[in-house]
Amino acid sequence: MAKKKETKVETTPPIVEQPKVETPVMEKPLPKKKKDTWEIKDRTYFLTNNRSPLTKSIRATDIYYFDEEKGFERELKYTSNQRTPFVDEMKGDQRLEHIIFENGVLNVPKNKTVLQQLLSLYHPHRGSLFTEFKPVEQAVNEIDYLEMEIKALNAAQGLDIDLAEAVMRVQLGSKVSNMSSKELKRDLLLYAKQNPALFLDLVNDENVVLRNFGIKATEMGILKLSSDQRTFSWGSNDRKLMNVPFDEHPYSALAAWFKTDEGMEIYSNIEKRLN
Repeated sequence: MAKKKETKVETTPPIVEQPKVETPVMEKPLPKKKKDTWEIKDRTYFLTNNRSPLTKSIRATDIYYFDEEKGFERELKYTSNQRTPFVDEMKGDQRLEHIIFENGVLNVPKNKTVLQQLLSLYHPHRGSLFTEFKPVEQAVNEIDYLEMEIKALNAAQGLDIDLAEAVMRVQLGSKVSNMSSKELKRDLLLYAKQNPALFLDLVNDENVVLRNFGIKATEMGILKLSSDQRTFSWGSNDRKLMNVPFDEHPYSALAAWFKTDEGMEIYSNIEKRLN
């Protein structure tokens, strides 16, 4: 008997489907609104410019805040029975309340969150008519001022006599010419302590020495300033040196003129006479 041929049957391996893994889409968190970071605490508000009238009422209605997220102005109102200062969020009747400062101060307890947020975040007169007392910010400002005061006092301590005289002449005028060196040093240190910002500006002003130089030359009769304060001339022969531009201080104009070619020659001439 003939042998039967064996037929090979090719088998295809079963396809195993891989489970689909979806990549999660991370949504960007929405920016927090001002009220989401609100700290619940007692707050104090002061009228600006050290004003302290017996009583001062500020507007509690018919005021508006521009909401940048919504893109339009929203009406504000302070009431005693609503949980929001925004009129478009209020429900039911609205019982209007007054906002009154006494002796320039308004203390708002932490349970009056709506009033605090109205005053601190939304009221159009915040920062101009009144401001919130913030101890940390005040401490930072005081530190900045103290550091500036120290810098001014250090600068005053090391100032040479000519620059010291020039700076103090801005403050005291011709009185400086009759002061002793100790009096000048004392007043210089006091001026640096009382007005550190202005003092430092004057020390760094290159024209302040030139103005002082011109004033000294005029006081000694080397230069002469006309009665209308429009012309400088030689004191010895009345020959005109320069005209003061309109609306300029005469000695500021003279200081600027000393920097010109002609002015530098006159400056050198005067310097020899002063020495």
